[in-house]
Amino acid sequence: MLLAADTANTGAVGYLYTYGPLVLMFVVLYFLLIRPQQKRQKTRSQMLGGLKKGDKVVTIGGLHGTIMEITDDICVLRVNDATKMTFDRSAVNAISKSAAKE
Repeated sequence: MLLAADTANTGAVGYLYTYGPLVLMFVVLYFLLIRPQQKRQKTRSQMLGGLKKGDKVVTIGGLHGTIMEITDDICVLRVNDATKMTFDRSAVNAISKSAAKE
């Protein structure tokens, strides 16, 4: 009887030693990789959702321009007085100056 109880305890501890590091590794990866990526994605989608006409933006390729027209998936940037370029909305990397701040 005493031997059976001892074996049951050893089995539970054995599972903890076997699967504990895997669970710990998943928790560490979640807090170091997955969660920060989700936060960056959320702030980027908020930034893309808040784009408006007159914002000065920088594209992924490094092009600086001012938004002249914007739709759900396309924005037209004015690069200089005569040049307008059409980009996907997702190609905007950052807002350098907002139209409301000026």
